[in-house]
Amino acid sequence: MKDQAEGLRNRLKKQQNLQTARTIAVISGKGGVGKSNFSLNFAITLAKKGHRVLLVDMDIGMGNIDILMGNPSRYSIIDFFEYGKTLHEIISPGPESISLIAGGTGLIKLFELEEPQFNRFLEEFNGLLHEYDYIIFDMGAGINADSTRFMLCVDDLIVITTPEPTAVMDAYSVMKYLNSINQDLPFFLVCNRVHSAIEGQETIKRIQNALQKFLQKETIPLGLLPDDKSVSRAVSRQIPFVLDNAGSIVSKSLSDLAARYEDGCFKEGLSFKKNHFLGKLRSYFLGR
Repeated sequence: MKDQAEGLRNRLKKQQNLQTARTIAVISGKGGVGKSNFSLNFAITLAKKGHRVLLVDMDIGMGNIDILMGNPSRYSIIDFFEYGKTLHEIISPGPESISLIAGGTGLIKLFELEEPQFNRFLEEFNGLLHEYDYIIFDMGAGINADSTRFMLCVDDLIVITTPEPTAVMDAYSVMKYLNSINQDLPFFLVCNRVHSAIEGQETIKRIQNALQKFLQKETIPLGLLPDDKSVSRAVSRQIPFVLDNAGSIVSKSLSDLAARYEDGCFKEGLSFKKNHFLGKLRSYFLGR
């Protein structure tokens, strides 16, 4: 068993310098802020820009990404852990050539696995990191011990809030907690369902000011998404809103937001070092 683990570490180390997917966790402090809808449409928007995107539904017990896109998945991550399916076998095709892994209930239990099963996951997921440009994890609302470990491993954290005071406070609380564990985590802020640009800008500024004042933490304002009726219509029709009405204000806003994310990741001033997702996962697994 020791030889197998050593072999896995060596293979992961050899591939560290190769181009790998950027890993993103989409999070929120509370439910009902449009997080999963954002994750799906953000993934599609990146794919429309020519990127290879894998979307992983991590919303424990409440996963609904496949329902939002009107295509229930045949398999979930449970089929990998309990029934011997490979990761490739449980990936479902999505719109605009995105890929989807459904059923996050199993994936968040990574840290409870036996080491051989965990190593199998690492080896197969390592292959996916070299097949995609972005891997987006739609996390459950709020935070717990297992989801915290997972969030600490990704390259970027996109925090979704709305202008509602409770949503703002909960978003701040989540960032405060994660920052208390790792001060180097990059937070991207998105304010959803804004009724005006001023309302959205003031919401983002309020969060930024609080983080700067109390935590000396800089954050990146990624953008605002308007409260657009086309979103609820698309949800009812089980069609992602960027496909149901590509010309809507919210679809255009999301396209601009995705472009800013690309620029924020790879241009001067807002560039962050890739953090070797699988290596961090393994470190947390061994230290559990």
